[in-house]
Amino acid sequence: MAQYQTEAILLAVRDWGDSDKLVTLFSREHGKINAVAYGARRPKNRMAGSLQLFSYVELVLLQGNKLDTIRQCDVKTSFRTLREDLSQMAYGVFILELVDELWPDRQPETAVFDLLLLVLGVLQKRNPRLVALAAAWQMLKLAGFQPVLHQCVRCGCPLHFPAKFDSEAGGGVCLVCGKPNEVDFAEEEADFLQKLLLLNWDAIELFTVKGKVMMETERKLIDYLLCRLERHLRSLDFIRKVAY
Repeated sequence: MAQYQTEAILLAVRDWGDSDKLVTLFSREHGKINAVAYGARRPKNRMAGSLQLFSYVELVLLQGNKLDTIRQCDVKTSFRTLREDLSQMAYGVFILELVDELWPDRQPETAVFDLLLLVLGVLQKRNPRLVALAAAWQMLKLAGFQPVLHQCVRCGCPLHFPAKFDSEAGGGVCLVCGKPNEVDFAEEEADFLQKLLLLNWDAIELFTVKGKVMMETERKLIDYLLCRLERHLRSLDFIRKVAY
């Protein structure tokens, strides 16, 4: 079995057996990795304090058939405040779970890794609700699920507002093609969503958004995720408990 070295972000950490930890990592070079850290729950183990949620780490792993084995782990950035602030933690866990769900094992995604690392840093400094909303839509874009905002997903004509929004179809729907049970889609929402998709994380511009537009964009995100993932994310329940 080959030994290799990589940098990764911890997406999930679970107790395994009596003294071990089972972790899900996201690496720039290798994508998502599932690995076990033997003895990591023992107080004197060198990895006991390193394998924590959100941490950006440098690892030495031994490749296995189903699970890799972590031989060494050194913390590069701990993102400790994300674990200490409940609101930041709730939205951070949501982004980690989304990355875990959207990408399969061992599929290198450099852009995803870089975005995730940037987002974890920004979550500690800006409104975590807005950061998570922008990050989620951008993750969907990177996964190939970018919503269609300014043309009808059914007929292809330019979208005139007010319009409808169909999460299953993938975006805006003109009133001619729209169905009575589909949710309304306002031009303010389309413009706000476009701004989130194009947000530059290295130079975040200051902007305001109406509460109603924010809430409607969040509702559409939740429906959109349900259509793409075909399951409810547990982290959304955590957000409802601690962030509102």
